[in-house]
Amino acid sequence: MHPDTAEWTPPPADPEQPAQVRRILRLFRPYRGRLAVVGLLVAASSLVSVASPFLLREILDTAIPEGRTGLLSLLALGMIAAALLSGVFGVTQTLLSTTVGQRVMHDLRTAVYERLQRMPLAFFTRTRTGEVQSRIANDIGGMQATVTSTATSLVSNLTSVVATVVAMLALDWRLTAVSLLLLPLFVWISRRVGQERKKITSQRQKQMAAMSAMVTESLSVSGILLGRTMGRSDSLTAAFERESERLVALEIRAGMAGRWRMATIGVVMAAMPAVIYWTAGIAMRGGGPGVSLGTLVAFVSLQQGLFRPTVGLLSTGVQIQTSLALFQRIFEYLDMPVDITEPAEPTRLPEIRGEVRFDSVDFAYDPPGAEPARRTLSGVDLTIPAGGSLAVVGPTGSGKSTLGYLVPRLYDVTGGRVMIDGVDVRELDFDTLARAVGVVSQETYLFHASVAENLRFARPDATDEELAEAARTAQIHDHIMSLPDGYDTVVGERGYRFSGGEKQRLALARTILRDPPVLILDEATSALDTRTEQAVQQAIDALSAGRTTITIAHRLSTVRGADRIVVLDAGRVTEQGTHDELLAADGRYAALVRGDTHLTSAPAA
Repeated sequence: MHPDTAEWTPPPADPEQPAQVRRILRLFRPYRGRLAVVGLLVAASSLVSVASPFLLREILDTAIPEGRTGLLSLLALGMIAAALLSGVFGVTQTLLSTTVGQRVMHDLRTAVYERLQRMPLAFFTRTRTGEVQSRIANDIGGMQATVTSTATSLVSNLTSVVATVVAMLALDWRLTAVSLLLLPLFVWISRRVGQERKKITSQRQKQMAAMSAMVTESLSVSGILLGRTMGRSDSLTAAFERESERLVALEIRAGMAGRWRMATIGVVMAAMPAVIYWTAGIAMRGGGPGVSLGTLVAFVSLQQGLFRPTVGLLSTGVQIQTSLALFQRIFEYLDMPVDITEPAEPTRLPEIRGEVRFDSVDFAYDPPGAEPARRTLSGVDLTIPAGGSLAVVGPTGSGKSTLGYLVPRLYDVTGGRVMIDGVDVRELDFDTLARAVGVVSQETYLFHASVAENLRFARPDATDEELAEAARTAQIHDHIMSLPDGYDTVVGERGYRFSGGEKQRLALARTILRDPPVLILDEATSALDTRTEQAVQQAIDALSAGRTTITIAHRLSTVRGADRIVVLDAGRVTEQGTHDELLAADGRYAALVRGDTHLTSAPAA
């Protein structure tokens, strides 16, 4: 049997639920002043609405039988005023409570996004993009009704229930006892329904996350290209249909969960007036104390008024239990540890020369404590003087890219130190590190925005002339100006309106605007054809001038002019020297060169 269609059994009590509820309540703490005003308005509205049945009793028992027209008019106006005041109070408290709820949702969205921005790169390499989007959009969006109306509904319904019960007791305690006889059963039913819906909600959100991930991957430009060129469009549609069918089943279960139980409560509550009339009639026939017609009508009016807030209160309890599953998924993200953080007292470098040093660096992607810990880098010792250039070569999987990731702290070393100008990068503040290091990778990412907006992502305050100068240095200005909208041209999803070489030069122009003293070039030309590579290489040479440059290369045609070349093999430095020195040594580098036609056919440096 599919887990989504399996018979439901009540989950065990969650010992952490009270702590989770307290944590949810803390979200509203910054807005407690507004919530206090909402509470006062709700209480006032409830008291005003309870006054109407008493006015009705006076109309039926006194004003009409005694023919007192003045009193009748006064009482009727009082009922109209009560309705008017109740409406004004209701609209005002809805505005305040909705504002508070939306602010809480804003706080949650911002907190999750801020936490995700601080997560290490490893988190995003193992998490599907659609899953992340679903947490922010679907999970937080699903809590909208809870955070915008639950607090108000809880206070409003609770106040109404208490005020109504007190008024009913004032009218006739015996009829009140009959009316409240089944209340404990209703509470028990609502708790069972809430537990059931909580479990289904958790399953539904996971299914929505899976669908979101599928849509993100298969309906991106890359996904469409892959699906069509592989002839998999129909199979992808079929897979999406299956996922959607599972969601349909869960949505139906969520919509129907406890409906019969809650409908039973509604039927019983709707039938209560008949029970009240029957009880009053039997009591009077049996010689018991009589109940006036006005009191009986006023009591039934109160009892019917009790129906709405009671069911609302029970429904609010169900909604709270259901929303706990959503809050739990959000709190999972907020509670994720952030491995890469600023120190309590970070070091700030007003001027950055750009010397980079690797001091006995070890690194492993395996989580701490994992056995066996497979090291990607072991005992790396390198120094690149300010303004110098280092090329890193080696076979696939040797740790080249990882070495580059450690300089801007995309990962932290597991042993040793990476230093800029003699300061461990873990001691630098993030702003200094961002100013110090620029990265240009093979995977060029451009936003779905204009060329100018993509360039200004590096420097929002850059002038138009500075944009043009950076583009000229990257040898892309003439092409941009040939476009119909020039720098206002929208690049398209992931820059698909531009070729690979054009996107790479846009990325270089963006880095030029940033003007970092240390430049990491991570296989920046490996995906380009020879002609495009030459154009991009000229832009890279212009960008590298006067900067500390670490070039990570799989194709060796870009490394001949480096001050020093190191060869990585299985995470260790096996050779280092200039191009000519390494060729003369006839070791691993020479073997790589003999297998690289680009390098062997290149002109001498």
